[in-house]
Amino acid sequence: MSTKKIAVTTGGGDAPGLNAVIRAIVISATNRGWECIGIRDGYNGLLQPQQYPRGGTVPLGRESVRGITHLGGTILGTTNRGHPFRYPTPGEDGELVEKDRSDDLVAAIRSRQIDAIIAIGGDGSMAIALGLCQKGLRIVGVPKTIDNDLSGTVRTFGFNTAVSFATACLDRLHSTAEAHRRVMVVEMMGRYAGWIALHAGIAGTADAILIPEIPYDIHKVAAKIKERTRSGRSFSIVVVAEGAHPVGGERLSTGGAIGAAEKLGGIGHQVAAELQEHTGQESRAVVLGHLLRGGSPTSFDRLISLRFGAAAVRALEEGQTECMVALDPPVVRYVPLEEATRRMKSVPLDSDTVLTARDLGVSFGD
Repeated sequence: MSTKKIAVTTGGGDAPGLNAVIRAIVISATNRGWECIGIRDGYNGLLQPQQYPRGGTVPLGRESVRGITHLGGTILGTTNRGHPFRYPTPGEDGELVEKDRSDDLVAAIRSRQIDAIIAIGGDGSMAIALGLCQKGLRIVGVPKTIDNDLSGTVRTFGFNTAVSFATACLDRLHSTAEAHRRVMVVEMMGRYAGWIALHAGIAGTADAILIPEIPYDIHKVAAKIKERTRSGRSFSIVVVAEGAHPVGGERLSTGGAIGAAEKLGGIGHQVAAELQEHTGQESRAVVLGHLLRGGSPTSFDRLISLRFGAAAVRALEEGQTECMVALDPPVVRYVPLEEATRRMKSVPLDSDTVLTARDLGVSFGD
């Protein structure tokens, strides 16, 4: 397949390493003599070009990506409210409704003579890419999410940076928790998977880790804290994934805007209140939230981001489409988008990481 002009889009939540991917794509494409453009804010730059005084797309060349590898965020902008198959559109009464604007998007891409798209994003972005491929577009995906819940790849970029920062936060909280003899409950992002909470919790020597994959019994978590108190340990660190929930209970959610994903949060404060009630020990909640998304990517995330970007360009050069680049150590390979989006990648309960936590005495509340 002939490739002369490609477009790059970043969708969903931001993650450290996005700019590194963009840089690798642009330089690799330019070295092949291809023209490269960026679409602003997911696909919004094409679906609402009138909202951008300087245009919904931006030319990308060597100068535009110089010195951005270490920067967080994305120079193209991003959104989690721009699903082209469920696009938020004002209805007759002025209220937003979901409308399928995928045909509008396909027409806009073809009118700009774009031969292929490299879509950088998580499970939602990859599902959109699959749908657009089925409408005849040529797309290669790049797996991005701090949650590490995208199937088909061992790691997504952004995860390592999020875990490293979360671990540093736990290190700081240990000293203040011990000084005040408190229970510190730390809520972390991750949506419906517990990868960040699990890895950071173990690395940061948490005493209990509550993840979505293991519904918890608050009495068992309280028992762990009481056991520590009896043994002379006057403080405890409890890590809670935002999607964690008690046995027989539901995830805490504030719903979601039209065209956006469900918004999770609040479980940290609930767990802190319940633990204070059951243990009699002062408990405080800390929500790391979007702090996990920001900042400079670690060297690990920079490297896999650059590898993913270059591999995506190679995939297009080789005539690939409807696939996602994926880390399968020690190589980067291509997996079908259908395989990558078939299921969410949850924490395996029999994994060495979970078994390690149990051997170290960490409570999962089960």
